[in-house]
Amino acid sequence: MGKGQNLYKRAKKIIPGGTMLLSKRPEMHLPENWPAYYSKAKGCEVWDLDGKKYIDVSIMGIGTNTLGYAHKEVDEAVLNTIKHGNMSTLNCPEEVFLAEKLIEINPWAEMVRFARTGGEANAVAIRIARAASGKDNVAICGYHGWHDWYLSVNHNNQDDLSSHLLPGLSPKGVPKNLKNSTFPFEYNDYEQLETLVKEKNIGVIKMEVQRNFGPKDNFLQKVRKLATNNQIVLVFDECTSGFRETYGGIHKKYGVEPDVAMYGKTLGNGYAITAVVGKRSVMEAAQNTFISSTFWTERIGPTAALKTLEVMENIKSWDVITSIGESVQKQWAKLSSLHKVNIDITGIPSLSSFTFRSPNHQAYKTYLTQEMLKKGFLAGNLFYASIAHEDKYLENYFTELDAIFEKIKKFEADELQVSDFLEGPIVHNGFKRLN
Repeated sequence: MGKGQNLYKRAKKIIPGGTMLLSKRPEMHLPENWPAYYSKAKGCEVWDLDGKKYIDVSIMGIGTNTLGYAHKEVDEAVLNTIKHGNMSTLNCPEEVFLAEKLIEINPWAEMVRFARTGGEANAVAIRIARAASGKDNVAICGYHGWHDWYLSVNHNNQDDLSSHLLPGLSPKGVPKNLKNSTFPFEYNDYEQLETLVKEKNIGVIKMEVQRNFGPKDNFLQKVRKLATNNQIVLVFDECTSGFRETYGGIHKKYGVEPDVAMYGKTLGNGYAITAVVGKRSVMEAAQNTFISSTFWTERIGPTAALKTLEVMENIKSWDVITSIGESVQKQWAKLSSLHKVNIDITGIPSLSSFTFRSPNHQAYKTYLTQEMLKKGFLAGNLFYASIAHEDKYLENYFTELDAIFEKIKKFEADELQVSDFLEGPIVHNGFKRLN
C-alpha cells in the first residue's frame, strides 16, 4: 500500500463516502490500488504522495483543465490577485469584466450571475427560470448536479435518473413533496418532451445540448420552437460541454440559442468559477427571489476565468482539444479492429469514452486501469483532452494500450480468464455505500 491508499483508509473513517466527489473515489477507478491523492500536477502529469509520476490520460480534473494543470499564465494571474487580497468588504471589479466578456461571447444574452460550482449554477438557473416562468414543473435531459430539485426525479418512479446520472440512486433526504415536479425526457425523443409539455404544465426545459451523441432530425430546433410557443424558459446546461468545440457553448455549433446557459468546468482551468448567462427578460427574475452567497464574491474565480478565456481565444484551444480527441478516438477504433475486441466509442471528441461490448466490461476496464497504472498512466475508458496532451504522451499511451487489448482479446476468446489477472476488486459502475 502506498501513502495515497493508506490516507484513503483514514479518509473513509472520517469523511462519508471517502471523498468530496463521487468521480474521484478510488473505487470508481481501481479499488484498493488507485493512488487516490496527488502532491503535484503540471501539464498532463500528476505526482502521487510517494513521488511517482503519472501521465493523466483519464478525466483531467473531471474535465476542468483543458489548458493543462498549473497553466503558467492563469496561475500568475491568480497569484497576483492573492498578493492584492482575494476578499474585501467591497466587490471585485473582475466580476463585471467577466460578465461583459461572457455577454460578448454570447450575444443573445444580456445578464450574468456567478457561482463557484456546477451544482450551484444549476440551482441558480432553475430558481431564476421558475421565477421567470411562474411555473414549478421542469423537464430535464442530462446531468444537472445533486440538488433536491434534480434528485427528486427518483421519487417519481424510483429510478428515473438512471439514464441521466447514475443507476440506483436513492432520493433519501429529498422532500417527498417534490415528487412530480421534475420530469426526465430522453435526448432526441421530441415526442416524449412534447407530451410532458402538454400534460405536466412545464415552465422550464433544462437540458445538456450534447453529451454522448448529437441531435437528430432538427431536435434542438424543435425544442427551441416548443419552448417559445409555450412560454417555457429554455435552459442549456453547458457546464461540461462549454468551450470544448466552440468559443462558448456547443449550442453555437447547432445554431440554437437558449434563454439561459450555464458554464463551468473549463471556465477557470481548475479554479472554482461558474456562470449563469441569460436574456434580460429571464435573468431580471433573480431580483424577485433570494439568490446570494458570500464566496461568490471572492476574486480568484473571476480572475482565473478572464485569463483562461484570453488564453483560449488566443490559441483556439477548442480546436486543439477537438483534434486531439478525434485522434484518440481513431486510435481506439484501430486497436479494436486490430485485436478484434469490440468497443463502442461515444462522446464529443474532447470528452471521449468507450465501452467494451462484453458482459465483462467492468472487469476489462479494471484490468486496463491496473496495467496502465503500472506503466505510469492514469487511464480508464474515458479520455478528457487538454492542450497538454502532446503526441509523445499519446504515442506511449497507445503503445501500452496495444498490449492490453491483445490480452483482452484472449479473455474474450476464453483462452485466459480475466479474474486470474485482477489484483483487487472490480471497479464500481455507480453509487455504492462504502463500508
